[in-house]
Amino acid sequence: MAGRAKGNDKGNVEGMIGFGRRNYMVPMPCFESFEALSACLEAQCLKRQDEVLRGYAETVGQRLLRDLDAMMALLAVPYDACDKISTRATSISMVRYRGNDYSVPVAYAHREVQVRGYVGEVVIGCGADVIARHRRSYEKADMIFDPIHFLPLLEQKVGALDQAAPLQGWALPGEFATLRRLLEARMGKNGKREYVQVLRLLETFEMDHVHGAVRQALDLGAIGYDAVKHLVLCRIERRPPRLDLDIYPYLPRARVQTTKPASYMSLLSGMAR
Repeated sequence: MAGRAKGNDKGNVEGMIGFGRRNYMVPMPCFESFEALSACLEAQCLKRQDEVLRGYAETVGQRLLRDLDAMMALLAVPYDACDKISTRATSISMVRYRGNDYSVPVAYAHREVQVRGYVGEVVIGCGADVIARHRRSYEKADMIFDPIHFLPLLEQKVGALDQAAPLQGWALPGEFATLRRLLEARMGKNGKREYVQVLRLLETFEMDHVHGAVRQALDLGAIGYDAVKHLVLCRIERRPPRLDLDIYPYLPRARVQTTKPASYMSLLSGMAR
């Protein structure tokens, strides 16, 4: 039964936690991420293995090796060190975990989901699929959005594009704003919809590929969703785009001449005959 006791029921465990706090966490350290903190603590622990404590002839590391020989073998599958709960996504595609709300794709609204809370990350799954990953927040009543989760809904309701809370603060490269401005100038409301369709490419493709395709589309003057998608696929498949006629000189070029009234008159006379 002692092996199943909680950490705070074991004096030695609590003593080691106190030792680590006093020696490695005072003064309180400041790191950019939990990964950096863990790396620092690991380095401190490895350094301690070279020390010889009072009353012992061996180093801490040598004593540890003897203890490892007496310990049970590790599990075949690594332990998933996280907090797991089952809950349901709300009507607005948010999942509550530890007092904060995290977004999921709109297709999973009202569905049962499983939440795994790690130290620095929250992973949400449905069935066997992982549907969302978020940086874990330790604030209170915080709302953490992934803008991509809400794009299918915005494609149907493009009028809410400017007011949509999940998109506020989304730091997209400047070329995206240029593309949107040109699409709306040419197509009006339908231009907004095509812009959202371009953003939805991020559901499938990496930002670097989509950003590069948008930049290339602007350079070629190919302003549209179909052109951007074509350029994304060309980047991934490493083939030249068919939007650039300089690469395909054998294709016929369209020559548009200045319209002349005489051309219409000759057409009308031909129809009369």
